[in-house]
Amino acid sequence: MTLRQLRYFAVLGEELNYRRAAEKLFITQPALSTAIKQLEHQFGVVLFHRNTREVALTDLGAAWLPQVQQAIAGVDAVVDNL
Repeated sequence: MTLRQLRYFAVLGEELNYRRAAEKLFITQPALSTAIKQLEHQFGVVLFHRNTREVALTDLGAAWLPQVQQAIAGVDAVVDNL
């Protein structure tokens, strides 16, 4: 797991749209999709329900999102104070 993967998860969890999340992250949709799949594979979990029409957080993804956002905010605060 990398901080980048966590950022990708957080942005996709907020946007619930691969195109918008990828644009916000300045990456391609396939790169975002690959990173999220790798994150899910590393933990053996499913964080998003996906189909051709929508993206939704699973119950686990919804529970994990605020914790990841808090962790990212903490890392950003440390970096800002350097």
